[in-house]
Amino acid sequence: MSVELLSRLQFAFTIAFHYLYPPLSIGLGVVLVLLEGQYLRTGDKVWEQLTRFWIKIFALIFGIGVATGIVMEFEFGTNWATYSRYVGDIFGSALAAEGIFAFALESGFLGILIFGWNRVSPRVHFFSTVMVALGSMFSAIWIVVANSWMQTPAGFRIEGEGFLARAVVTDFWVMVFNPSSIDRLIHVLLGSLLAGAFLVMSVHAWYIWKGRFVDASKKAFRAALFVATIAALAQLFSGHRSAKYVAEYQPAKLAAFEGHYDSLAVADLFLFGITDPETQKTKGVAIPGMLSYLIHDDFSKPVPGLNAFPIQNRPKQVNFVFQTYHLMVAIGMALIGLTLLASVLLWRGQLFGQRWLMRIFIPAVLLPQVANQLGWYSAEVGRQPWVVYNLLRTSDALSKAVNAGQVWFSLILFTFVYTLLFALFIYLLNKKIQHGPDGVEESVPDYSKRFR
Repeated sequence: MSVELLSRLQFAFTIAFHYLYPPLSIGLGVVLVLLEGQYLRTGDKVWEQLTRFWIKIFALIFGIGVATGIVMEFEFGTNWATYSRYVGDIFGSALAAEGIFAFALESGFLGILIFGWNRVSPRVHFFSTVMVALGSMFSAIWIVVANSWMQTPAGFRIEGEGFLARAVVTDFWVMVFNPSSIDRLIHVLLGSLLAGAFLVMSVHAWYIWKGRFVDASKKAFRAALFVATIAALAQLFSGHRSAKYVAEYQPAKLAAFEGHYDSLAVADLFLFGITDPETQKTKGVAIPGMLSYLIHDDFSKPVPGLNAFPIQNRPKQVNFVFQTYHLMVAIGMALIGLTLLASVLLWRGQLFGQRWLMRIFIPAVLLPQVANQLGWYSAEVGRQPWVVYNLLRTSDALSKAVNAGQVWFSLILFTFVYTLLFALFIYLLNKKIQHGPDGVEESVPDYSKRFR
């Protein structure tokens, strides 16, 4: 394998593994605010015990997330030195803002969140919970800003030439509010809310299915379902807006999303299918003209296809991008259906009597995580061959002194270490879930027969 492919695989592996944790901490932070807010509002100790239980899991997720994220910063220097030189002024300012405004806020109040029970007043503790939740969101803001600038660069100028060229910030706020940053941030935050909410629903669905902590689990499930339903529905509109910005600023990526090859023709919206780069055709089930309508509000208006762009300036892995994008959309629709079904049954007072549905919610925790990963694959592979869109090619962003053997060795080492970390995470998470929330009644006689 080439150094470029190995370096891309290494970074993809490390960031994909790291990206399991930040969405969980963001979504779980919001659920914690709801749980503790209910405790302050009602004085019901069950809400307090639920909050204490999920804070322990939040701390575990936060710790593993920090440990797995550090590696990526070193990879910028070891594998992508040219890229680091080129975007250092841009990326460095965003990462500095994350450290000052986000990580410091989150980690500073995390100590109160974990150890502040019975040491500070309930309102101060609730304030620390809110600050931790906001800190996790602020962290996402600056990371998304940095990545969005790579997708739609703005607020900069290029200094130097050739190998020494670099992008310099001319307007910080134009860089921050580049054309794609807001839409992409909303999409990421909604995906994170789904990840955190579905983790809570999965665990408490398991408790209900097993007949453990049933009353408390009903309370937590309702709170998480409220978050998940709103996020799932909002994600549908957010996804549409994101696709429209891609159509305007990265039309080759949109063409890869839908396997649209014709240079300029009415574009169908595929529900599923497969692309063939040899014949430049996509076969599957499609709604005629629907992509044209979604982009232009006109079924007959043409959309640029892949053949409208030079072959060296468009994605090569078209079928991979097509499949990951459509799987993400399919999972998103499934999440909408699942949350709406549960919400209707809850409104009718029938939700927690549906044993089969509780069983579905247990593994459903994987769906938002898979969708988040697929969305990232689609966005990043669809951007190729550019690491900074239309400015810096991925092949030109590599470190000149790194060889394939060195990348292979580090990739194997990272795989080994991350596998151990993941095993440790699953072991500790399972141990905490098996133990359950302290101070909450283990089983409730009124419900024990129903959930046997």
